[in-house]
Order: sequence, then structure tokens, then C-alpha cells
Amino acid sequence: MSTTGGTTTAALSRAISDVPVDTSRVPAREAAERELSKPMYHENDPNLLQEALDRFWEWVGDLFAAASGASPGGTLGLVAIVLVVLAVVGALWWRLGTPRRTPGTADSLFEDGPRTAAEHRSTAERHAAADRWNQAVQERMRAIVRSLEERTLLDPRPGRTADEAAAEAGRPLPAHADELRAAARVFDDITYGGRTADASAYHRVRELDESLERTKPDLAAAPGGAA
Repeated sequence: MSTTGGTTTAALSRAISDVPVDTSRVPAREAAERELSKPMYHENDPNLLQEALDRFWEWVGDLFAAASGASPGGTLGLVAIVLVVLAVVGALWWRLGTPRRTPGTADSLFEDGPRTAAEHRSTAERHAAADRWNQAVQERMRAIVRSLEERTLLDPRPGRTADEAAAEAGRPLPAHADELRAAARVFDDITYGGRTADASAYHRVRELDESLERTKPDLAAAPGGAA
């Protein structure tokens, strides 16, 4: 009897163990998420920056794909349009140079302390002898303005720009008004516009300086009727 009972119990246990365990969906999903969140599964994942870059390039690719579909000639037509735009931008940049800052106190003609016209001329000649044409032009333009101040054809004024000096000096020296404005433009181009001067540019400014020294001004147009 006991043997039969033991056999029955063992058979019942085997039958119970063979019944599949029915795990509900929510606990199963939570268990899977916990497993997949382990660091071992994410060692080779891209970082946030890489993901952002990947999405950006995907957006650029989609944008070009859409543009090539809308432009005449497809992708080849789009490339041609881009090249034309770049050529136009490059031509404008070469012609106009880097945009200059608005004239103001930051664009003052004199950056250091007061110096005489002779000192500026001497410094300009040293730069010219070393082929430093940008600095030579700048110092010669400063010499011109300082000389006009020393002759009382211009009122000494801190913060004066090259353009302002040229406009004011053109009144008592009308024969040189255009040359003064041209010299001021050269000064601004190399100082604020990223342009490069050469020997001929310096020689023109130096000749203007020497010519102004020999020119008799219109005293009635000078500040205060200077003598």
C-alpha cells in the first residue's frame, strides 16, 4: 500500500514539473529590460556626440536628396548650382575683402601715445626698409595726419579715424582731397579689412606726405583760420 502511495506521489510530482510555467507579459518585459540594461550589452554603443553627428549627416543627406530631386538635372544640377554660388561668394570676398568694422573709437588712427610727424616718418622708413609694407603705410598715414595737426590745419583730437582726418584735411587742402581719401581707404583696408599693402602703395602715401608739406593751404578753410 505504501509502495503504491509512493509511486503515485512521484508520478504526480513529475506531472506537475512538466506543466509549462506561464509568465505574464509585464513581468517578462521587465525582466528583459533589466537584462538588456546591463553594461555588457552597451560597451560598443556610440556616445551622444556621435549619435548627434550621425543624425546631422542623415539630415544633410536627406536635404541634398530632396534638393537634387527638385533641381534641374538632378544631383549633377545641384552640384553645378552649389559651385556657382561658391564662385560668386569667393569673387565678392576677393573684391570687397573682409567687412570692415564701423568707424568709431576702436578704429582710432593713433593707437599709442603722442608722437611727432618726424617720428612716424622715421618708423615708416624702417618698416619699408624691411619690406613690412602694411606697417610702413600705417605709419606714413599717421605722419600725414600728425603733420597737419602740427601745422594747425587739423585740430588735435583723440579717437579721430583716417576717414575723418582725410575729410577734414581736404577742406584746407582741396587739391589733395581725393588723394587723402584714397590714402585713408588704403589705411583702413590693411588695418581693418585684412588687405596687404605693397611697395607701390607705400610710395604713393609717401609722395602724398611730401607733396602736402610743399602745398600752401587754404587758410580760410583751416580750423580757426590757421596761419
